[in-house]
Amino acid sequence: MKRVFLIVLDSFGVGASPDALLYNDDGTNTIKSVFSTGFLKVPCLKKLGLFNINDVARKIGCDLETNPMASFAKMQESSKGKDTTSGHWEIAGLPLKKSFPTYPKGFPKKVIEKFMQVTGRGVLCNKPYSGTEVIKDYGEEHLKTGNLIVYTSSDSVFQIAAHEGIVPLELLYDYCKKARNILTGENEVLRVIARPFTGKYPNFYRTNKRKDFSILPPSKTMLDLLKENFFDILAVGKINDIFAGRGITRSFKTANNEEGLKILEKCIDENFNGLCFVNLVDFDMLYGHRNDAKGYALALNFFDQKLEKILKKMKSEDIIIVTADHGCDPGDISTDHTREYVPMLIYGNKIKRGVNLGVLKTFSDVSASILAYFNIENSLSGTSFLKEILH
Repeated sequence: MKRVFLIVLDSFGVGASPDALLYNDDGTNTIKSVFSTGFLKVPCLKKLGLFNINDVARKIGCDLETNPMASFAKMQESSKGKDTTSGHWEIAGLPLKKSFPTYPKGFPKKVIEKFMQVTGRGVLCNKPYSGTEVIKDYGEEHLKTGNLIVYTSSDSVFQIAAHEGIVPLELLYDYCKKARNILTGENEVLRVIARPFTGKYPNFYRTNKRKDFSILPPSKTMLDLLKENFFDILAVGKINDIFAGRGITRSFKTANNEEGLKILEKCIDENFNGLCFVNLVDFDMLYGHRNDAKGYALALNFFDQKLEKILKKMKSEDIIIVTADHGCDPGDISTDHTREYVPMLIYGNKIKRGVNLGVLKTFSDVSASILAYFNIENSLSGTSFLKEILH
């Protein structure tokens, strides 16, 4: 029985990509900002070879691991973008050849008017905004008027924030579905996101009932091929939302990293045959976007402690891959995602130790290697590195 555990540390970049300047991200480095706090203590990731990845140790000023337990690489995104959906789809063998629309000046008048028509509510904000700041600045007016807070970011997203006492959750989700139906053609954003919040002015806070409404992947991904070949695909965290439920056999929704890691531990103890695909969102949502480098470091420390326990539970044919989908440098002047390389650590009894795979030109090499491990022929993007690292 073969099992692969694919863990995405949402936003854990390891240095600006060669094209970062095109995204105004030149010089960004998530791991460097986190390491610079002095709070980062990740002995398990270090033993696996995190700091042995090309240029990582040199750029942040730390020691290499003498005998890394894992094989490793850093990966460059080939898709146009730096968002969650394009990153995960590329990991699953589907890089995006076009960029999806973004709205630095807010959504067009025709989109907003149509949205107000189908919801029967007015709209507040309609511009790029921090998710925590937008409820601080518009939450009180939302309570008084019932108008919906609509905002975006540097990513291709249409976000709707509403107080749970004004707009019940199911109604907010219905509004998101209506927005999803409106946002097609030239305005087809990758995700519509429900952003419920609660509390009293000025102490509003977002709840954990966020929900993403993604477009369907335009063609098959690794998940589809695994499912067609009767393998199990366990989705933990945002994975089900990101792939709009396609190619998944079981889904586990999580509120935070701690819950995601608990579910991962339960999955390790299960007898399934296939892939467990995990997204740990706190790094991005709570720390990267809020420029909280210390919080990011402490969250990585917590993950590292849990990872050490998880590795001890692995079976003889299990493989664990730790990677990321983009960067979100908490030391950057902005609060947006950053165009960075991401790490790739791969470990298991069948995997050679200390093989440096260098720089992979697409995240899709991960899916190609996973499909090769399950002996599934395919025509998806990416090149398998499995032969280089398999005993």
